[in-house]
Amino acid sequence: MDPDGSGAPVDADARAFDTLYQAHYGDLVALLHALTDDLGDAQDLAQDVFCRAWQRWRVIAGYDDPVAWLRRVAVNLATSRFRRRRTADRHLARQQVEVVPALQPDHVALVAALRTLPVNQRTAVVLHYLVDLPVADVAQELGVPVGTVKAWLSRGRAALASRLDEAGRPGPGAVGPADAGPTGRTSGTVDGGRAATR
Repeated sequence: MDPDGSGAPVDADARAFDTLYQAHYGDLVALLHALTDDLGDAQDLAQDVFCRAWQRWRVIAGYDDPVAWLRRVAVNLATSRFRRRRTADRHLARQQVEVVPALQPDHVALVAALRTLPVNQRTAVVLHYLVDLPVADVAQELGVPVGTVKAWLSRGRAALASRLDEAGRPGPGAVGPADAGPTGRTSGTVDGGRAATR
């Protein structure tokens, strides 16, 4: 029974929810880490996503793909946090008398390079290359046309290639436009060929 009518799961529903949590928490943290470049933030946001799913589980359990709902909420939360932090950083920069260059990490990883991209490009790149979603699925999750996703992927790959080359990491070199193949995936590589689209 659900005495408070909140939709929160009990008994068998709770076990099903726990199975989803155990199976996908790590993947969600990895997705959010790529989007935020902060493991602590990623873990906090992942917990927030599952808390929201818990409260709506009776509805979400009936979805064809509950994991897609988790990803969508995760992307929205990461985007909101990114925008709030960017606003705060700009305010802080205006208060500073002297501009001090940000410290660089000891190593330049793909996650760090991703953080330099505009939020729409970064989200598309993460969903397509790291989560391995086809372009059409990325477009559906972000609520934009397929052509828009292809443009974001093309610009994102080019920017990543430049940043990784500047950092002295093996980069993919010149990156061409995002031309979709018969399976709906774009051609090209990210991070020196580590993540190739099909």
